[in-house]
Amino acid sequence: MKIRITPLNFATAFFLVLALVTWLFKPASIINKQPQQLSGAIALIFLVYAVGSAFLDLIFRNLFKELKTLWLVEGSFIVFTAVIYLLVK
Repeated sequence: MKIRITPLNFATAFFLVLALVTWLFKPASIINKQPQQLSGAIALIFLVYAVGSAFLDLIFRNLFKELKTLWLVEGSFIVFTAVIYLLVK
């Protein structure tokens, strides 16, 4: 099995690190804007995002066999998702 690095692998790692940092260091208690109990829920949300991006990575890997096409599609997906997020916000 070949190990292929893709943009959604980076997104999954990013969300896992965010979940770990949120769960361990509780940044909501530092800024005093939210109760400290919400840190676990926020970490759980980041874990759900990580599982979702890992699942999408598996789907895209099965649909697109060439690595160049896979990078193009996954990169476009990430940019498209970020643009939609910014438009809705």
